[in-house]
Amino acid sequence: MMAGEQNIGHLEDEALKRRERLKALKRKREGDISDGKEKSEDNSCMELPKPIFRSYRPANEELNDFTKEPSIPGDVTAEIKDHLEAAKSSVVIDQLDVTALAPRKPDWDLKRDVARKLARLERQTQRAIAELIRDRLKERSRTDDLAAMVNAAVSDQVREQT
Repeated sequence: MMAGEQNIGHLEDEALKRRERLKALKRKREGDISDGKEKSEDNSCMELPKPIFRSYRPANEELNDFTKEPSIPGDVTAEIKDHLEAAKSSVVIDQLDVTALAPRKPDWDLKRDVARKLARLERQTQRAIAELIRDRLKERSRTDDLAAMVNAAVSDQVREQT
């Protein structure tokens, strides 16, 4: 409860300060309206800001004191010569390995991880194909003669090799 009471007291203090500032602003505003002559005298005493002329030459000679000297651009020829000499030096590109510079494809790690599983599936696929060929040969042997079986076996071997 003490923290809440302290918080409320703090807020009340801020509210009182705010009210005092507003009253002071009202008094100042009312004083400025009623005493118009006093305000103009105060402004004459205040110092005006001094102008700085950077790219303008004033016609009045009294204002020449406030002109800023024009900036002189630096000599760029020395810098250009350095850049040209640096460009002339030959860089040995033969020593660079272009394959190291080429970015990898985004799925290279996926292909690496799946390679073992794909090899196993490839073996299983080859076994299944060989089994299907044997089944076809058995069916043909029942219906066809020996020459047809030999031709079918040779064509199946050619398919397996490719």
